[in-house]
Amino acid sequence: MARNHYYLSIADLAHARGDDPRFAYDGAGPNDFAAALQQALHDDGLFQRWRAAQPDPDAVDTSLGATDPTAQVNARVADLRTDVDLVTDLPMSVVRHRLYLLIGAAWQLRDLRAA
Repeated sequence: MARNHYYLSIADLAHARGDDPRFAYDGAGPNDFAAALQQALHDDGLFQRWRAAQPDPDAVDTSLGATDPTAQVNARVADLRTDVDLVTDLPMSVVRHRLYLLIGAAWQLRDLRAA
């Protein structure tokens, strides 16, 4: 599988939260967010907790639970926003799902390149 480098931005990380507090990011800054996202991509714990909370867990698309133990996430403040660099072999559908669980729609994909 090809590794991709995702370039993301978050306009207001201090207020970026997923819809469901059981799965939402609750950290204090870019380093906390990078660690939370990296953990969510390294293992399927966040996915499994979300799946168990669904009305029919067996009907959930299990491909959303894919993991990448070598995913690398870095985040830093730049011009009043948080820039996130993510390198992973996970498809965008999985990355998008984990981001929505953690911070909802508060992020934007700025660029995507082969890593």
